[in-house]
Amino acid sequence: MQVLLSQAAWLPTTNVRGGLRRAAGLTQAQVAAALGVGRVQVARWETGFNEPRGDRRRAYSKFLQSLAQQHPEAVTSTAAP
Repeated sequence: MQVLLSQAAWLPTTNVRGGLRRAAGLTQAQVAAALGVGRVQVARWETGFNEPRGDRRRAYSKFLQSLAQQHPEAVTSTAAP
């Protein structure tokens, strides 16, 4: 049960993740440094090649939620097909 709860943090779709970061004027390297991972890992999360897990997933989720509140236009503009 604990494993399921640790994985339950919300993440937007992969096409929205990079859009939120760019709307905030941040590089993948800056996000990576803030989350304690490498830039390549952030790139993989943004493309959907990998998904963050556990504490990193929760931290990334909070980060993206904050960006979504600050830049709602990034969510709607990148989420459209």
